[in-house]
Amino acid sequence: MRICFVGLGTMGLPMALRLEERGFGVAGWDAAEGVGAALKGRAPTLEAAAEGATAVITMLPQGEDVAAIHAAILAGGDTGRRIFIDSSTIDVTTTRRLAAQAAAAGHGFVDAPVSGGAEGARAGTLSFMVGGESADIDAALPLLDAMGGKISRFGPAGSGQAAKACHNMICGITALGVCEAFALAEALGLDQQTFFDLCSGAAAQSWILENRCPVPGPAPDAPASNGYAPGFAAQLMAKDLRLAQAAAEASGQETPFGAEAALRFTAFAEDAESGNLDFSAIYRTIRRG
Repeated sequence: MRICFVGLGTMGLPMALRLEERGFGVAGWDAAEGVGAALKGRAPTLEAAAEGATAVITMLPQGEDVAAIHAAILAGGDTGRRIFIDSSTIDVTTTRRLAAQAAAAGHGFVDAPVSGGAEGARAGTLSFMVGGESADIDAALPLLDAMGGKISRFGPAGSGQAAKACHNMICGITALGVCEAFALAEALGLDQQTFFDLCSGAAAQSWILENRCPVPGPAPDAPASNGYAPGFAAQLMAKDLRLAQAAAEASGQETPFGAEAALRFTAFAEDAESGNLDFSAIYRTIRRG
């Protein structure tokens, strides 16, 4: 199977490398010059990457980016049935439209956004939230298995993105709770390492706590202990929380905590420097004194 992989950034490159390591023929492309040089199959153009590919995987920032790639590949002519797998985090409406366009052209489509961050992409332990026709998901499974450790099927196209919106809303709300708790602990004079050790083994334990502890020191591998270099940039968290709010509004469901998280992260990420830091860096706007 030849795979066209589009988007070789923080997440896409390690995902493409995992596929390459597993013996798949990967032709990768990114619009940014020089990005993804570590991939043996780095292609000079999108057309070269797509030529002869039976699967197209996209890992891109916005829905319009994914739509543009799909349009360009579909306009390139019929080379047989392909399966399009979108692992970006985009809105449900665009996802359903792309699925319909792919089906009309005789191709398959699966939306498969991920959780697990760059560390999960490097380790091949990503969690995929998957939507699409059963036959298309079955065809995508060997690729998803090579990149991830958990695959959850949610239903027709768009349901993977719906699950991701709900999932990341939990992450955003939880992150603010963890940040506020550590800010209060510091204000009250508690030792941060001791407090972290307590929470890690008690009811407050969470993935966010252990992997995105917002203060330097207690978790040596967390971004806070490494200058807040992103695992997952604040601007991406803000985008995902806005997508969750768009889904909430479309469904008529009120999510006041999610709405507040979207506002807080959007305000934090408006500054370009802050937006490029890990989302746990929002702690620096919460801790006073």
